[in-house]
Amino acid sequence: MAELNTGAANEGAKRKIRSKKLSSRVDLTAMVDLAFLLITFFMLTTSLTKPQAMDLTMPANGESSAVDENRTMTVLIGENGQLKSFMGMAANAKTKELKAGTSGFRQEILANKKKALAYSASIGRPERGLIVLIKPDTKSNYRSLVDVLDEMAISGVQTYAITDLTKEEKTLLKPEKS
Repeated sequence: MAELNTGAANEGAKRKIRSKKLSSRVDLTAMVDLAFLLITFFMLTTSLTKPQAMDLTMPANGESSAVDENRTMTVLIGENGQLKSFMGMAANAKTKELKAGTSGFRQEILANKKKALAYSASIGRPERGLIVLIKPDTKSNYRSLVDVLDEMAISGVQTYAITDLTKEEKTLLKPEKS
């Protein structure tokens, strides 16, 4: 509790009357107890953030499988978020220049997804959709790769893989000199 100490009352009548300086001492035990109770309360009632992870299934080393080029979209990730995409094989590719994390990239994925589903339905396999091959360059940054993987989840692409660039694809990523 609070405690006030005062000096002796009127010790000399001949002296000038001055205001007395009172010394005070406050006991802070109760406030410290309250602080620790609040700290304990908030520690027990708050929840820590749960780590979020993206499921990514990768084939074992050395395994490869043939994919239908009419259902395959390749996304090349260059430096500074530069994306180039094409359908089919790199030899006869008509690349489209895109930017990671933009709506144009999502529209491209959705348009190719529709084409792949239409092709699969025409050959009698309507359950098969778009296959996306994601190929980051050594100069690309991690954020661009995560943006592309996020677009796969948002667009509902079920089958995608992260693979290495071929020599042909590296030439497609080089900036065109005009």
